[in-house]
Amino acid sequence: MSLRITWLGHATTVIDLDGARLVTDPLVHQHAGVLRRRGGGPRSDAWFGVDAVLLSHLHYDHAEPRSLRRMGPVPVLTAPANAHWARKHALQGMGLGAAQWYRVADRVDVRLVPAVHTHRPMPHRPNAATGHVVRGPSATVWFAGDTELFPQMAELSVMAGAPIDVALVPVHGWGPRLSGGHLGPVDAARACAMVGARYAVPIHWGTLHAPAGRHLPPGWMDEAGPAFAAAVRREAPGCEPVVLAPGESWDAF
Repeated sequence: MSLRITWLGHATTVIDLDGARLVTDPLVHQHAGVLRRRGGGPRSDAWFGVDAVLLSHLHYDHAEPRSLRRMGPVPVLTAPANAHWARKHALQGMGLGAAQWYRVADRVDVRLVPAVHTHRPMPHRPNAATGHVVRGPSATVWFAGDTELFPQMAELSVMAGAPIDVALVPVHGWGPRLSGGHLGPVDAARACAMVGARYAVPIHWGTLHAPAGRHLPPGWMDEAGPAFAAAVRREAPGCEPVVLAPGESWDAF
């Protein structure tokens, strides 16, 4: 029994929990629409043997069909409308209903949980947005997806049927200014306090940028992770921040 978290950049993490391997919002190519990835893409062995994909929503920096297909013929666990889109793109879209659990690799269960992410609706893709809870014998992990703060976050441990051990929480975006429907470092720390997470890994920062925006203003891509760690110590003193570099792993238990 164990839990290992590997951050591959942006919102893509590999969750190795009790014999199950899950990948969140896979983005493994150098481009996501017009956005560019800083540094090289992750190695394919980082996600080799994945059992399921957790897809939070269909914005281009989270749902990139080429990256999704590289995960292999595995279930893509997401909202029903998004699952229909996935099946149209030759993926195994699996739409989960409210409070429906899906069993992965014998001992790990996954369900959708709410997220509030209504800014920048897409005209040609469904706009459903969720988070996911992953529960195994060793731990319970919350992958927030993209969201803003909302009161129902305080009920996530009830939805999970267990305390939240690890939060994978977005802390920034792909530009120096954060648009609505997202968490910055301080609100992300407050979210961790609301859900009662024991540990928190900041994601959705330091990876993507517009073609001419990587260095304007200087250093913006590197600020959100450390700022989140400092905010957690103020806003969620019962939570321990775990700031990873792209490709780095953390053995939680």
